[in-house]
Amino acid sequence: MGEALLSSLTQLLQPQTLLLMLIGVAVGFAVGILPGLGGAVTLALMLPFAVGLEPVQAFAFLLGMLAVTSTAGDITSVLFGVPGEATSAATVLDGHPMTKRGEAGRALGAVLSASALGAAFGAIVLVAVIPIVRPLVLAFGPAEFFALTILGLTFVVALSGAKILRGLLMALFGVLVAMIGIDAQEGVPRYAFGELYLWAGIPLVPLVVGLFGGAELLQLMMTKGSINRSGKAVSDAVAAGEEVRASGMSALLSGVRDTFAHWWLVIRSGAIGVAVGMMPGVGGSVAQFLAYGHAQQTSRRPEEFGTGAIEGVIAAGASNNAKDSGALVPTVAFGIPGGAATAVLLSAFLVVGLDPGPEMLTTDLDVTLSMAWIVILANVVAVAIALLTVRHLVKLTDVPSTYIVPALLVLLTIGTYTASNNFGDVLVMLCAAGIGVVCVRWNWPRVPFLLAVVLGSIAERYLFLSVSLYGAEWLTRPTVVVIGVIAALALLRPLLRRRRAVRSATTSGSPR
Repeated sequence: MGEALLSSLTQLLQPQTLLLMLIGVAVGFAVGILPGLGGAVTLALMLPFAVGLEPVQAFAFLLGMLAVTSTAGDITSVLFGVPGEATSAATVLDGHPMTKRGEAGRALGAVLSASALGAAFGAIVLVAVIPIVRPLVLAFGPAEFFALTILGLTFVVALSGAKILRGLLMALFGVLVAMIGIDAQEGVPRYAFGELYLWAGIPLVPLVVGLFGGAELLQLMMTKGSINRSGKAVSDAVAAGEEVRASGMSALLSGVRDTFAHWWLVIRSGAIGVAVGMMPGVGGSVAQFLAYGHAQQTSRRPEEFGTGAIEGVIAAGASNNAKDSGALVPTVAFGIPGGAATAVLLSAFLVVGLDPGPEMLTTDLDVTLSMAWIVILANVVAVAIALLTVRHLVKLTDVPSTYIVPALLVLLTIGTYTASNNFGDVLVMLCAAGIGVVCVRWNWPRVPFLLAVVLGSIAERYLFLSVSLYGAEWLTRPTVVVIGVIAALALLRPLLRRRRAVRSATTSGSPR
């Protein structure tokens, strides 16, 4: 393990790899402070540029980008009261009230330093669990991995909120799309409709780019305003003399000192973030609010929460970045993404020729360990940039979408086309963007669809191997049975909860 750690750090510190990480950090930081865009969208936009890179270089670029979007999103949450990321929502609760009372610098210093420490804690946990996870993964066979792929889908479907049927239908649609192409077992084309382009299946890069990046850009284009929808409110606040400008170095350092003074809270919040991140489909917002609630329950001054408590800012910041490292554990070990961003990152594994699972913990262990180094170094660089340039970076949020969207659309189209130099990829991207817009407008979940496309071919391969090796007996293997029961409970629990709620409402509403 020690040798692999050193080898992974050496690979990361190669000039070209380090430069790619810094570019990723810069892109992720810029996108993170723009409300409406997020980590999954950023990865989707930049995924084509990872084609042809070495694995460590690709993850230095992509994971470096993802690791700092949450950190940058905290800046917008504190200054404007608008989460730059959906996972930065809890930061608003105490960060923005601190800005209103003239403590923006202190809040920024606290949340940025807590984010860096939370990221470091999560990376350490990622390295620490590898010796534990490795024998478990190596003991799994094709049947167990097939059951895990189904479990990953059921988790995401079950967590589609009140619209669990929509999540199930989107997952089934994704499996259908994954079946397009040459049947790996029979060698005959399926659902190709005579088009040679479809024989290789639907390419993953343009699908991901369109589903997330294209859809969000089209949505942004229809808003007809600045990306920061509260830009006017912020300008009014500045004109009224509110302390948005209080981000001097002394105020920032005051917040950093607060974070180190509450180091135990940082560790506890980081642990909550890692634990929630390991649960596929739960999401970063859950981690932040759990850590925030824990901080309030254990605080000596719980009544201050919601009005500008520094402990609330620290807890939200620490859990926000730690959850990303936690989400990498099931993604790397089992191929089950922890959320939308890691689902897109899972696509990057396939793009660079890596298979999540045993190989990532044995043959490609140095690539896995490099992720921990990337998370730590990327956040250190991002926090340093934020502390030095935050007063200038906030001006980007007032840039009208009429300037931002065309540039990003050009970048998106060029990136999609250059992935394989095929115009068919651009058409796939446009179709996926249309699907994404429909999903956003009518509140249909996109993540189950993407996961089903990514995991569909993998599940088919493991199912074929399971039947070939064990026949029907693979269904009776103990681990498969346990995972199957968990998957069934994951689907049935929200249905039973809804039925219980309806029955309770009916009982309470009936005349006595």
